[in-house]
Amino acid sequence: MTHSPTPSATGLDTEALRRRALAALLTARERTTLLTDSVDDHELTAQHSPLMSPLVWDLAHIGNQEELWLLRGVAGREAMRPEIDGLYDAFEHPRASRPSLPLLPPAEARSYAAEVRGRALDILDSTALTGGRPLVDAGFAFGMIAQHEQQHDETMLITHQLRSGPAVLTAPEPPRPTDAASLPAEVLVTGGPFTMGTSTEPWALDNERPAHVRDVPAFLIDTTPVTCGAYERFIEDGGYTERRWWAPEGWAMVREHELTAPLFWHRDAGQWLRRRFGVTEPVPADEPVLHVSWYEADAYARWAGRRLPTEVEWEKAARHDPGSGRSRRYPWGDEDPTADRANLGQRHLRPAQAGAYAAGESPLGVRQLIGDVWEWTSSDFLPYPGFAAFPYREYSEVFFGPDHKVLRGGSFAVDAVACRGTFRNWDLPVRRQIFAGFRTARDL
Repeated sequence: MTHSPTPSATGLDTEALRRRALAALLTARERTTLLTDSVDDHELTAQHSPLMSPLVWDLAHIGNQEELWLLRGVAGREAMRPEIDGLYDAFEHPRASRPSLPLLPPAEARSYAAEVRGRALDILDSTALTGGRPLVDAGFAFGMIAQHEQQHDETMLITHQLRSGPAVLTAPEPPRPTDAASLPAEVLVTGGPFTMGTSTEPWALDNERPAHVRDVPAFLIDTTPVTCGAYERFIEDGGYTERRWWAPEGWAMVREHELTAPLFWHRDAGQWLRRRFGVTEPVPADEPVLHVSWYEADAYARWAGRRLPTEVEWEKAARHDPGSGRSRRYPWGDEDPTADRANLGQRHLRPAQAGAYAAGESPLGVRQLIGDVWEWTSSDFLPYPGFAAFPYREYSEVFFGPDHKVLRGGSFAVDAVACRGTFRNWDLPVRRQIFAGFRTARDL
């Protein structure tokens, strides 16, 4: 076992770590409650898309995972509801089949999740967060569960986007940039070594570990994510009708599904419109494009005479400080995200305009690397040298290989606890319902 975070890795003492874990758990549950209380029981139990679970499955699954890891794993308690473990095992039942399972009804799912949470908070209050137990040192298990719940909150927000009917969620608009027009189109990232991944971030997941040095040739990367307006130019130039821009599998997807634009876009009276959480609106030209697959991102990059950045290039652009030569936790430094640095946590229900969040830019001047949209990279999801699965193989190891592409940076739907400069997301290259966009790069 190589994973053994320590409190000193965060600069926090044990009680500060306990408060941090408590805050993360409470924030996650507040969001889960919003996402599940905003619809009626019928919508909670309905499957709004075969790509997603019924919301009530996510709710009980959140509670079940918390019971498995905190009540049973940390505290060694007996199972509360052993008969439901199989129902909420994500590997045992694919999403499309979950509505047919004898799931806990909404009231029972809420009660179960609440009871688990009450017991988990008692365990947090009484558990030593030091002592050489990797699962609990620095509060890892509690941080892992907070991240897990927030990841399911993101999937539930995707379900909200896929559901039909009127809007049930509201949020203020994100801040507008004040200097977007003066930003350069791209930024130079100089060549040389940098430290990728982490061995010290206490709540980092196994695929982010260990830290290791990578040597990266110089390259240029977009200052901001690709916008809807730029993507419209790709469409109008025949992007979805020109086979030459597409990987073979991507072209087959375009032809089979008759794709002509990003998911949720449609053309009406000569104007592109989109549906966003129950509201139909004009596609905003200066906002990062959203709901595109890896194949669409790759095709756009080819059309533009560019390419998607590799994962190592993306992380160097986001973390490398050329002045000190060190890798930061975030583009702006080591401090946790704040509202003026990144669009995270469902604070807004859309990406901010390209060029926003000047306070969150990297030392090289790259913006919106954290939050707004997940960014596809060209890289397959693979382990780092020295990878060790922890605390279970099914989180990362079973997904390694060429079938999944890496996404980096998070989106407006991601909470800060589950987003950092080293955080790695992955998905199939056909996925369009996720909150994914991209930026492009080129060689010197």
